[in-house]
Amino acid sequence: MRFIVVLWRFAIAGFCFVGTYEAWSKPQFWVYFTFQTGFVLGIVMLWSGAATLLKGIQPPAWLKGCLTVYATVTALVAFFLMPPDDPAYVPQVIGIMTNTMLHKIAPIMAVIDFVLFDPHRRFRWHYMFSWLAYFPAYLVFVLARAAIWPGSGPAAGGSPYPYDFIDLDALGWQGFGISCGKLAMAFFVISLVVWLLDRALPSKALLG
Repeated sequence: MRFIVVLWRFAIAGFCFVGTYEAWSKPQFWVYFTFQTGFVLGIVMLWSGAATLLKGIQPPAWLKGCLTVYATVTALVAFFLMPPDDPAYVPQVIGIMTNTMLHKIAPIMAVIDFVLFDPHRRFRWHYMFSWLAYFPAYLVFVLARAAIWPGSGPAAGGSPYPYDFIDLDALGWQGFGISCGKLAMAFFVISLVVWLLDRALPSKALLG
């Protein structure tokens, strides 16, 4: 079973790295939330897979939980908020669109990894709050970048805002604030669910 877990984690890392490879030739893609979190997820899964193989030190529980939260966010946004990808414009590897790898396959596999292969009851109560620190930092990054490089893309027409629901130019400050407030509430609910799930599951990994 240990080697299955290793392969599973390396597969997640592979999907993450293939899903983000475009950003190395199009650096404006790094403004996407999913590219940032997906790349970090790939690094952590590579670390976790190697640690499982070599019986080494696993990533900290806080970090694994944080990435589980953002993987869940990525999948939910991909399924419910984003329009379907057009195969004519999205690169494909082994017949799978890279966006599908990054936004759906890798996040779902990461959540399964957390549920089945991780030990549980390791999260402190305050983790559900500290996991959320990345979200406001990301918003500050997006706003600062838009102010400094207003026509830098990656959105259509050169808009620096990666998503319609955080497009300050289109929403205005009031609409932007309302949208961010809704997102923050959704992030907190997901964070709470991940924390509660960790408390509900047995301390020993279900598999592995």
